[in-house]
Amino acid sequence: MAHKARLLMTEFVTHDVKRLVLAKPKGFQWIPGQGTLLSINKPGLKDEAHPFTPTGLTGAEVVEFTIKQYPDRRGLTQKLHNLAPGAELLLDQVFGDIQYKGVGTFIAGGAGITPFVAVLRQLSQEGKLRGNSLIFSNKTWEDIILERELKSYLGDRCTFTLTQEKRPGYEHRPITEALLKEKIRNFGQYFYVCGPPKFIEDINGTLEKLGAKRKKFVFDEP
Repeated sequence: MAHKARLLMTEFVTHDVKRLVLAKPKGFQWIPGQGTLLSINKPGLKDEAHPFTPTGLTGAEVVEFTIKQYPDRRGLTQKLHNLAPGAELLLDQVFGDIQYKGVGTFIAGGAGITPFVAVLRQLSQEGKLRGNSLIFSNKTWEDIILERELKSYLGDRCTFTLTQEKRPGYEHRPITEALLKEKIRNFGQYFYVCGPPKFIEDINGTLEKLGAKRKKFVFDEP
């Protein structure tokens, strides 16, 4: 049975990404990195559920989502962005294979950063960030989600690359074999990968080519 949750507040974190904070339903639990089916509890909308990843701390009294809007699709993300505090949402059972297993490199494309936000926040709270690193690809600088927070966690172990914009202090290229060889010294560590299906497929294939072991890949199957 889905959990009912009241929307407490929303705010923009980038030009097209909003933070949604919900009152945490009794009994709703998840492991950082896992997702849930989210829908709006209104006639005609409650069956329009899509997967989203909670990005807040599991011990908090709220459930936080960081959701990118895709206005060209005129779908659920646009409806979620338009909600006002007080709206009721439905959270279904949690699912997904992304969870922290040990020190490694997080590799994200665009909104694929969201499960890693949850993981890194939890690691920060527990004092376990040491040794982890991040490679995060976006189209432009304005698209980067929570850049300052990610830098505060990982410092110079945080690589931001932009594919459609040149900007001082940022890489300007996709995540290629050359970039991975340059940024990663240990291919025996864990690799956490999230993004569009083609992104995941390409990154995993390149990592294997470079000697990484698939048993240490952490990702959700498309």
